[in-house]
Amino acid sequence: MEAGGDPRKEAPPLPEARRVRPGEALHLCTCRRSPYSPDCPATCGAGLRVTVARERLLLLCRCGGSRQLPWCDGSHVPPTPSLRARWRRFLYGEG
Repeated sequence: MEAGGDPRKEAPPLPEARRVRPGEALHLCTCRRSPYSPDCPATCGAGLRVTVARERLLLLCRCGGSRQLPWCDGSHVPPTPSLRARWRRFLYGEG
């Protein structure tokens, strides 16, 4: 193995795509201290409590870098120079 180790192991965790259903109650981390991110322990008063109104897919931050916690804002990846480069990364995993 080369110096620096495997870059895949050093990458921040990817966001969690979670399907939620109406009436489901969530307690999501907003303080970046939860060991269960993106979920928050029931004893934490800083978490965001959400009751789901309709079925949807949520993109939840697991890296702790989002400025919109608990929602993922893409902070886990470096910026791209253009929209085209962003799509290439999304579609093909390049860059």
